Amino acid sequence: MNGKRQVARGGSGDARVHPETLARIERAMGALGTAAIAAMDERLPWFRKMSAENRSWLGLVAQAGIAAFADWIRHPERTRPAATEVFGTAPRELARAVSLQHAVEMVRVIIDVVEDQVDTLAAPGAEAELHEAVLIYAREIAFSAAQVYARTAEARGAWDARLEALVVDSLVRGEGAESLNSWASALNWSSSPVTVIVGTVDGDDDELRAAARRARFDLIAGVQGGRLIVVLGGTSDPMAAAEKLSGLFGGGPLVVGPTVRELQSASGSARAALAGLRAAPAWPEAPRPVGSDELLPERALDGDADAVRILVAQVYEPLLAGGPALLDTLTAYLEQGSSLEASARMLFVHPNTVRYRLKRVTELTGYTVSEGRDGFTVWTAIILGRLAGRRG
Repeated sequence: MNGKRQVARGGSGDARVHPETLARIERAMGALGTAAIAAMDERLPWFRKMSAENRSWLGLVAQAGIAAFADWIRHPERTRPAATEVFGTAPRELARAVSLQHAVEMVRVIIDVVEDQVDTLAAPGAEAELHEAVLIYAREIAFSAAQVYARTAEARGAWDARLEALVVDSLVRGEGAESLNSWASALNWSSSPVTVIVGTVDGDDDELRAAARRARFDLIAGVQGGRLIVVLGGTSDPMAAAEKLSGLFGGGPLVVGPTVRELQSASGSARAALAGLRAAPAWPEAPRPVGSDELLPERALDGDADAVRILVAQVYEPLLAGGPALLDTLTAYLEQGSSLEASARMLFVHPNTVRYRLKRVTELTGYTVSEGRDGFTVWTAIILGRLAGRRG
């Protein structure tokens, strides 16, 4: 064979390349590793921008890739190089800093460095077989890299799902912020403001996550019973965001909790949204999505202490502070079916006086009592406030 060996694909005894070629590669491994790192620094902008620690780890990966190539051609019985010999060198955290695309680019640079040295590394007349071995190795190591990243992504996805479930459960239970801080850090969550959305489950939540990514929202989701609880971050208009995602929830009410500054404060938003979901059947005509504050009267009648407190503090107490005439006028107006004239006759005042006092009610509470829904909310607040006053 004139000192030349053919590349064997899985043969039991023949090496993939000429023995002298293998010996030359083994002697040159240190120089090849140094050349690969220099080539990466020259050709890969993302490599130059990395921290010194990560660059050091990738240097070890490059050297491991060349060492794995030498070991692979030494053992022709191996149909594929062991990916763990190359990518197992670096810590798992490096997979977050280096994407699969970057990993493939790095492999391409390493292979190019070896190919550039084929004439020097190959035994005389054995250049073709070394070229073929390099091409086969490049293909297999790229497949191996894809498998490693796929397994890492799968494991990471499962771990993230467990963390998200813990976050949602903690928010629902109203537990302390220490655990939330740790879990949010593990999920790389830093979004603000934050809103909790609650609805029913409709199949898998993967499509919901994909829709959130397309809309540039940060999202944590968890399923509890038949409820899908979503923590949405990074949007200043949660109602519009909820409307975009509404088709990915199940049928029935979809309730948006109040917006809070950060994840650690989101237990109140979750509590309000869940209370709204429980009380929503009492308002069949409610919009979808609906804000939890729009359901305050239903929540209060359903026994939600937070809703009672809000209605008393934000509606009844300002009315009470406005003086007895204001509250008497409002009560008469509501009892007379929202009639200005009937209220004026009952109070022995001019209708314009009633009109002025109702305007003052709107200024104090934000509710326009001439509108049916607002009138119902204010009347509920008055009843709850009187009951609270009677109880001291």
